[in-house]
Amino acid sequence: MRIIAGIARGRKLISPGAKGGKNEIRPTSDRAREALFNILGSDVCGARVLDLFAGTGALGLEALSRGADSAVFIDKSQTAIGMINKNIQRTGFSDKVTILKRDLSKKNFLDSKYIPGKGFSLVFMDPPYRTDLAIELLSLLGRGSYIVRHGVVVAESSVNVQLPEKTGLLKCYDKRQYGETAFWLYLLQNRNKI
Repeated sequence: MRIIAGIARGRKLISPGAKGGKNEIRPTSDRAREALFNILGSDVCGARVLDLFAGTGALGLEALSRGADSAVFIDKSQTAIGMINKNIQRTGFSDKVTILKRDLSKKNFLDSKYIPGKGFSLVFMDPPYRTDLAIELLSLLGRGSYIVRHGVVVAESSVNVQLPEKTGLLKCYDKRQYGETAFWLYLLQNRNKI
């Protein structure tokens, strides 16, 4: 795994090894990450990023490499927190990040002091497959309390999963498939247009 583009391009990232055939962390492949960031394009530059179920931190770090202003990484796994810290050191973004060890199944996982300005402009979420956490978090994010108007939410899922086309103020505007991975891209709409 490596950073694909931007100022940290080519830097290798630490990723999980097999632990008795079971990985608690499932990183997004370089190929899928590159395709996703090609879709996001200029939305990344200047973004305030929230990386939920951050795992290795690869999505948030790729965004920082491509010009995002800041990133908040959240994961409940101590293994993930350790990898994120090491990958931040490898990429040199320690002055732009906050790392929080939180259980994202809890409704109040993020204190307001960690929400920048009016909110995040780009959110990545890659919850464990075979759970309802993606739908629950999309519903929470769709209320608009964490995200700026016209902010983008990228939900990663298995290709077998059907996420909602619309939830609260979030509306899906694109869906892409890369191997067994699907990306659902949502835009936070203006309250008056829903």
